[in-house]
Amino acid sequence: FPFPYTPYRIQEQFMEALYGALQAGRVGIFESPTGTGKSLSLICGALSWLRDWEEQQRREEERLLALEAGGQDGPSPQARPGGAHTAGEPDWVTAFVQKKEERDMVDRLKEEQIRRKKREDRLEKIRHNVQLKYAAKRKRCEDDEAKRLLQLSKEALSQGAGEGALDQLDHNEEELILAEYESDDEKKVVSGLEEDDDDLEEEHVTKIYYCSRTHSQLAQFVREVQKSPFGKDTRVVSLGSRQNLCVNEEVRRLGALQLINDRCMEMQKNKHEKKSDEENEGKKRRVSRAVCPFYSYEQMQFLRDEVLVEVKDIEQLVALGRETKACPYYGSRFAIPAAQLVVLPYQMLLHEPTRNAAGIKLKDQVVIIDEAHNLIDTITCIHSAEVSGSQLCCAHSQLSQYMERYRKRLKAKNLMYIKQILYLLERFVATLGGNVNQNPGYQTVSQTGTVLKSINDFLFQSQIDNINLFKVQRYCEKSLISRKLFGFVERYGGPASAVKTNKENQKLAGLQNFLLTLQQGSGKEGTSQSPPVEAEHDQLRAASPLMQIEGFLSALTNANQDGRVILNRQGTVGQSSLKFLLLNPAVHFAKVVEECRAVIIAGGTMQPVADFREQLLCCAGVDPARVVEFSCGHVIPPENILPIILCSGPSNQQLEFTYQTRDLPQMMDETGRILCNLCNVIPGGVVCFFPSYEYEKQVYGHWEKSGLLSRLAAKKKIFQEPKKANQVEQVLVEYAKCIKRCSQTGGQMTGALLFSVVGGKMSEGINFSDDLGRCVIMVGMPYPNIKSPELQEKMTWLDKTMPRAAGQAPSRVLIENLCMKAVNQSIGRAIRHQKDFASILLLDHRYARPAIFNKLPQWIRERTQVKAAFGSAFAELRK
Repeated sequence: FPFPYTPYRIQEQFMEALYGALQAGRVGIFESPTGTGKSLSLICGALSWLRDWEEQQRREEERLLALEAGGQDGPSPQARPGGAHTAGEPDWVTAFVQKKEERDMVDRLKEEQIRRKKREDRLEKIRHNVQLKYAAKRKRCEDDEAKRLLQLSKEALSQGAGEGALDQLDHNEEELILAEYESDDEKKVVSGLEEDDDDLEEEHVTKIYYCSRTHSQLAQFVREVQKSPFGKDTRVVSLGSRQNLCVNEEVRRLGALQLINDRCMEMQKNKHEKKSDEENEGKKRRVSRAVCPFYSYEQMQFLRDEVLVEVKDIEQLVALGRETKACPYYGSRFAIPAAQLVVLPYQMLLHEPTRNAAGIKLKDQVVIIDEAHNLIDTITCIHSAEVSGSQLCCAHSQLSQYMERYRKRLKAKNLMYIKQILYLLERFVATLGGNVNQNPGYQTVSQTGTVLKSINDFLFQSQIDNINLFKVQRYCEKSLISRKLFGFVERYGGPASAVKTNKENQKLAGLQNFLLTLQQGSGKEGTSQSPPVEAEHDQLRAASPLMQIEGFLSALTNANQDGRVILNRQGTVGQSSLKFLLLNPAVHFAKVVEECRAVIIAGGTMQPVADFREQLLCCAGVDPARVVEFSCGHVIPPENILPIILCSGPSNQQLEFTYQTRDLPQMMDETGRILCNLCNVIPGGVVCFFPSYEYEKQVYGHWEKSGLLSRLAAKKKIFQEPKKANQVEQVLVEYAKCIKRCSQTGGQMTGALLFSVVGGKMSEGINFSDDLGRCVIMVGMPYPNIKSPELQEKMTWLDKTMPRAAGQAPSRVLIENLCMKAVNQSIGRAIRHQKDFASILLLDHRYARPAIFNKLPQWIRERTQVKAAFGSAFAELRK
C-alpha cells in the first residue's frame, strides 16, 4: 500500500482487511482507536483497491476489444444446417443470442472508452493550459457587461411604458402566487433533462462514497487525501448543503437551510419557465422573476472540470465558485459521475430523497461511513420529526390568510390541496386538545401527559385516514407552497414589513400581532426548560412553520410498524407537540446495503458491536455471512495507559451510583475525597464526567456547601462544561491556558479540573491530548433515562421483534449498550497519539460485571485492573 510514511503494523492490518472486504463485497464493521491514523488507513486501503479494480476492468476491456478486432466470430447462423428441429432452443439461436450480447457489450465498451478518452483529454488540457482559464474569465466579464446593459435598457423601457396591472398586485407579489399544479397522474412523463443538460450527464464510474458527521471532519479528511500518495491523481469531489456551498449572497442571507433550499429551487424553476416564456413570446407579458446568475451551464461545466483536476475541500470549492461565477452546489454534483472519491455528510447519503436529489447512485459502489458509533441514532434522527401546537396554529393562520388574499387567482387544484392542508392542521391541533382558531398560548390543555400511538391509530383518531398523505406531500414538494407562504408572511406578517402602511396591511395587522404573540410565547417556554436551541432553528420556526410540518407529514408516510407518533400534551396547546419517532432505522439503511457493492462502517470506538449487527444489519436483511468485523489495538505501549475500575472509596464506602443511591450525601462526599486525593498526585488536566447536567449541578452544590470545592480549587482551577454550544470553545481555551501556565510556573496550583457531562458537548470530537487529559474519571454509569416514553417504546419494540441474546432481553441489552457506548466515547478522548499517556478511572463496582466489562474497547479492556480498595488503586496511580 502506498503510504506517506512507514505505517504502523496495525495500519497495515487495517488496510489488508479493508482491501479484502471491498474485493469480496462485504459489509465491514471496522474499529481503530483515535490516534492510530484511521483516516490515512481508510484512504490508502480503499484507493489502492480502487486503482487495482480499475486496472482489472481496463485489462478485461482490452481483452474483449482485442477478441472482437481479431474477428473471432463463429460461422454465421445461416450456415448451420438442420439445427432448427432439435428439442428446446436450437443451437444457432443460443449462439446468436450469446453473440449479440457480446457484441452489445463490445459496443458499450467502445462508447465508454470514447467517453473516458474525451474526459481525460479535457482534464489534461485544463491541467496544462492556462490560456483556457483566461479565455473563460474574459468571456465571463463580457457576459457581465452585456447583462448590465440589457438590464438598464429594460428599466428605461418600463419607466416609459407604465405597467399594465392585473388585480392591482405589485409586480414582485406576482411570484407569491402558486403556479398551476398538475399531479403526477395527469402529467405525461416528461424527461427532466433540458437539452443543454446532456453534456453534463455521464456514466457513473466505480467510486467510493466517504461520509462523516460534520463538515469539519470532512474537511480534515480531504486534507489527509491531499497529503496522501493519492492526492495528485485521484478525482475527488466534496458535496455539501446549499447552506455551505451557495455563493448567491441574496439567497445566503436567508440563513436557514430550508429557506435557502426553497429559494434556490424557485429560482431554477423561474429559469426554466423563462425559457418556455421566451418561446411562447407574444401571448402576454409575464412578470420578470428572479433567476440565479450563478446557475449557468457553461460556467458549471468549467467548475466541474476544475474540481476533478485537483482535490479541493468545501472552502476552496466556494472560493472557486465565486471566482468563476459558477454555482459550487450544482457544479460539484455534475462532477459526481466521473469522480473516484465523493466526500459527503451523513444526511446526504442516508436520507433517500436527499440522495436522489443530489444525483448519487449507489448501485455497485462502495460506501464508507466514518465516525459511525452513532449511526443508529443518526438514522433515527434524520427520519424523525416534531411540530409544536403553536407552529400548527401559526401555519393554519398564515395559510388561510394566504388563501383569502389570492383566492381569485388560484386554480382549483391549488385550492383543493390548500384546503386539505388546512384540514390536516385543524385535526392535528384537535388531537392536542385545542382549537385552531384561538391563540395556542392561551388555550390550556385538560389532559396533560404523553401518549404513544401507531401511525394508523393516529391517522384514525385524527380522522384524516381518508386523505392521501403521499399526494399532499408531493404537492408540498412540487408547488413550493411553503416558500410562497414564507414570502407572503415576510411581506405582510413580520415586524420588518410594519413600515408599509396601506389598506392591505391594516387588513393583515391581525396576522402580524398573532405572529408576534406566538414568537413571544415560544420565547417564554424556551428559557425556563431545555438548553437553548440553535438560533437557526428558531428563525425557521418563526419564519415558516409549514416547512417543519411538511417534515412531519412525510414521516407519517412510513410503514405502520416502523414508527410511532408521540402526542405530548403540556400546559398549553402552544407548548404541546406531535412527534414522529422512527423505531426501525434498518428500513432506511436496507436500500444502501442492498445496492452497494460493499459498505464499511468505521469508527474509533465501535464497541459494543452487537447493536450494529442486530438492530441495523440483521433487520436490513444482510446475510450474517456477508458481515466482517475488524478491531485493532492502540499504537501506544501498554505502560502508557492505566485503566482502573474502582469498587470503593478512601473510607471504604462501596461505589454504586444508582438513581436511588447517588443522591446520598455520603456518596457525594466519597466522590469528593477520591478527587481530592487524585488532584494531589496527577499533573496537568483532569477531566471528570458526570452522567447528566442535573447530577453535576447537584454534586457541585453539595461540595460547595461542605467546603470540599475550595480544597479542590487549591490544587486545580475548576471549570464546568457550559450548556450553550457557543461557549464551549471559550471554556476549552481557558482550560488549556491554565494548564500551560501552571506547568511553566510551578507552585501549588498543578493544573485544571474540568467537570463534564457524558453525551454533552465535550464527550465527542474534542481531544484531551497530552497535558489536557492526564486522567479521565467517569462518575457512575450513564444509563439513559428509562422513564422516557420514547425509550420505553423502543424497548417494547425490540423485545417484540428481536430474539433473546444469551438469555438477556433485547431491551436490557439496549440499555447496557447505550450506557457503554457513551462511556467508551468519553474515555477514548484521553489518548490521541503514540507518545500520549493517561489514567482512566471508572467509579462504580458494576463496571466489573462481565456483561459490562466485555463492552469496553479491546485495547482498554486488555489493560484494565479491577481494584476492590482505594489504597492499592492510589498506589498504582502514584507510579
